[in-house]
Amino acid sequence: MSNPLLPPWVVQQRDSLLAQRGHAWLLQGPSGLGQYSLAMELVRAWLCDAPTAQGACGQCPSCHAIDVHAHADLCLLMPEAMMVELGWPLSEKAQSDIDDKKRKASKEIRVDAMRDAVEFSQRTSGRGRGKAVLVYPAERMNHITANALLKTLEEPPGDVKFVLATGAAHQLLPTIRSRCMGHNMVWPEKDVSTAWLQTQGVPAADAPVLLAAAGSRPEDALLWARTGRTAQSWSAIPRAVGQGVLTVFADWAPAQVVDALQKLCYDLLLARVGAAPRFFAASDLPTSPPLAALTQWSKDLNATARVVEHPFNAGLLLESLVGRAQNVLNSKP
Repeated sequence: MSNPLLPPWVVQQRDSLLAQRGHAWLLQGPSGLGQYSLAMELVRAWLCDAPTAQGACGQCPSCHAIDVHAHADLCLLMPEAMMVELGWPLSEKAQSDIDDKKRKASKEIRVDAMRDAVEFSQRTSGRGRGKAVLVYPAERMNHITANALLKTLEEPPGDVKFVLATGAAHQLLPTIRSRCMGHNMVWPEKDVSTAWLQTQGVPAADAPVLLAAAGSRPEDALLWARTGRTAQSWSAIPRAVGQGVLTVFADWAPAQVVDALQKLCYDLLLARVGAAPRFFAASDLPTSPPLAALTQWSKDLNATARVVEHPFNAGLLLESLVGRAQNVLNSKP
């Protein structure tokens, strides 16, 4: 039984992949196109007691076990912080360490979790339908973690299937990529994405603006809408930044602020050379600053993006980012 909430482009890809053979899939493409949703659809179908050509039945004990995040034959390899966010349980030891404040939930896929997954893949299936390992986002594996997976991918046990999903396949080891069947995620048409966003409750006036703001990545646009972003709040950013108003980024994480400023800088660079903007409406953009100022600002933002996850003082970082942006937007030839 197909999930009615699934985007139509994910449904089409699921049906196509289930009709093909393979013990390991690599779902690759820009983030926000549905990699996690597609990966989950594959493992649900692989483990389902009564699968169809259109995926899992949605009603059997196996499907229920996945729905409640308690399937004995499914192993998820994700950063701990993401697992907590998505409601998946951590291992007993990891949960204990975090509860006791010995460490924070990891933002990478830990090598201990990978070793547990390798051991899991060698066990007998609990339900007799085989086992599945889902790795997401696969680029969060470091070299040690990836190498721990490599041997199992080379010589997989007969009843285990793997699906790796990533928004940055170029960061994976070539040996990992070569041992998987690659699938490039479909980029849906704008009207299809906009219509789907509206079925998810995004107002018709907001959907196209948020879709553009998210770089035409529909799942990212939906996430923005669910965190309170609107067409009006996005359109207000260029003017607010030019005036040095910090509150336009209230409740934004530093990485999100850097991303928004990079998009503003990119659109201003496009405007400077006479091209149409990609993320903002042309009417929302100020007069484009000198090319030299924009080029240097772009370099500065790229440098900040590489270290933005470090534990900086968020308030001071925001003040610095907006102050720098204000100076650039008000610079004269």
